[in-house]
Amino acid sequence: MFSRIIVKNFKCFKNETVFDFRKTNYKLLKQNTKGKLLKGLLFVGDNASGKTTAIQPVILLLDLLFKDRDIHLFLYQCLFSREDETSLKYEFNIDGHEILYSFSFDRNKFLEETLQMDNQPVIERIGENAKLWLSENNTFHEVDESILFIKKVYFNTKFEDNEILKKWFAFLKQSVCINAYKRTISSYNDESLTLRKYLEKYGVEEINLFFKDNNFKYSVEYALEIEGKGIRYEMSEEEGKTLFFQREDISVPIPLFLESTGNKTLINILPAILHSVQKGGLLVIDEFSSGFHNKLEELIVRYIMNNSTNTQLLLVSHSTNLLSNALLRPDQIYSVEMMGGEGSVLNRFSDEQPRVAQNLEKMYLSGVFGGIPEYETDKE
Repeated sequence: MFSRIIVKNFKCFKNETVFDFRKTNYKLLKQNTKGKLLKGLLFVGDNASGKTTAIQPVILLLDLLFKDRDIHLFLYQCLFSREDETSLKYEFNIDGHEILYSFSFDRNKFLEETLQMDNQPVIERIGENAKLWLSENNTFHEVDESILFIKKVYFNTKFEDNEILKKWFAFLKQSVCINAYKRTISSYNDESLTLRKYLEKYGVEEINLFFKDNNFKYSVEYALEIEGKGIRYEMSEEEGKTLFFQREDISVPIPLFLESTGNKTLINILPAILHSVQKGGLLVIDEFSSGFHNKLEELIVRYIMNNSTNTQLLLVSHSTNLLSNALLRPDQIYSVEMMGGEGSVLNRFSDEQPRVAQNLEKMYLSGVFGGIPEYETDKE
């Protein structure tokens, strides 16, 4: 799992910025931690403050490692910085072993790349030259400057007999990224988690169990034909099966396309959430508050924290109701604030040392943690 991410000159994060997944001295919500690490972070803040950018170091790493497509690195460099080099450092703890992976780039060329495990070098790369320490030392020349060297190493060696590095890559490869507003899902383990493909492979059992366990007043059915109280739906083989909602107090099945925005969003991202809780890896969700009731947002976050064992959640939301000591620890919450020419900064709630009994939402809205917009109406 992640212990820290450090970026510099990365999009709106002009200065060195640390994303810390290490827990502090708070004793509450032990289910939100695993050992010394936190099982998730939440980012809140004004529009265009850098909240989505806060999760992009993780998405960029996953895309560079597992996606076979061109990635334009220059789009990730800070436009208002005089520095040419962008650097990213990722620190992990895998079964008590410390893994440090870092790389830097200028425009579309990787400049440096290092991988260490327990302070011992595994990869050292400068430009087109690289060294690899696995079963034996190897030196490489004319390394492609547009591709991470570690990607080549992994797909050629699978890290041979190093079980810790294998587990590290397995953790990363199980990761899932969700944009709740667009209802898009990116998975990195070659398994599609789109709703239709999930239903074709697994059916509705896990989804309906989630609904039952959490006291939803409906279930779903995936069928070619269905009827209730004189209404019958029948799809052709070419059209394929359709998902229907069966509400407890309504005997007529309701097709998904007639459901609310919130239910459409929920049912589209729920397979990815269930998968992540069961399989582990990173679960990154942007635009989380897209048509959800406050209580539903809280339910999903609590479900992930309570039921996952090897999952780390990175969440972007405008919903201040999530700022609660009953749901998330103060060290799990960051506000993001744009400081003009200095770029975006992170403010960790725990740095202000709020007491467990204090209302984090009220403190945030009053400006204690920064990252709060100030409009003309606020001055009246």
